[in-house]
Amino acid sequence: MIAALKKYKLFILFFVLFSIITISLFYSALNPKKILPIYTPSDVNPEMVDSTVQHIAANHTIPDFSFTNQNDKIVTEKDYEGKIYVADFFFTTCPTICPKMTKNMAWLQSQIKNNPKVMLLSHSVTPDIDSVLVLKKYAIEKGVIDGKWNLVTGDKKDIYYIARKSYLAVKTGKPEELYDMVHTENFVLIDSKRRVRGFYDGTNLDQPTNDPKVKNVTQLLEDINFLCNEEK
Repeated sequence: MIAALKKYKLFILFFVLFSIITISLFYSALNPKKILPIYTPSDVNPEMVDSTVQHIAANHTIPDFSFTNQNDKIVTEKDYEGKIYVADFFFTTCPTICPKMTKNMAWLQSQIKNNPKVMLLSHSVTPDIDSVLVLKKYAIEKGVIDGKWNLVTGDKKDIYYIARKSYLAVKTGKPEELYDMVHTENFVLIDSKRRVRGFYDGTNLDQPTNDPKVKNVTQLLEDINFLCNEEK
């Protein structure tokens, strides 16, 4: 018996290794490793990308910015340096999608409030109406945590420019429409290197969608946690 085992030693060893590799590959196929894409303008629906940046296929990042928050403090990219954050575009008098978006962003804030790695950034698309005082009142009403979630106002053209050309968050059209009204339900996930990592329906907290490419806010939280672990 022992002699037979010795005779087939190499065969048995090969069979064991082959079995382990096969089972591992089969398991990986059934449980693929999660990957979050890095979006560039060339990856996104052309309707969401300004024609002047559609050709960019690599190294697309959110540029430097400067806006004023609900506490009359200048907020720049430096405040988000090394952070994962979620950006959106809203206005305080919006009667349609914005109340749902703000409610869901507040829920997201409650989930990440103890994670110093994660922040939120909401841009007003009616900065002429949403003054610092208006934003402060709105922030208090919605339970915004200072230092965790900035509601910002500023130059309208700067906000519309960054929404369309950087965050790729809203449908665009002809170049002359660059500064037309920005109204979108998109939450945009940005990693610590200022790269776009995902788009989410900010009006949908946890309901499944018919389109597998459209994620809800609960799935956004899962992706935030994934990024936090990925960047450790």
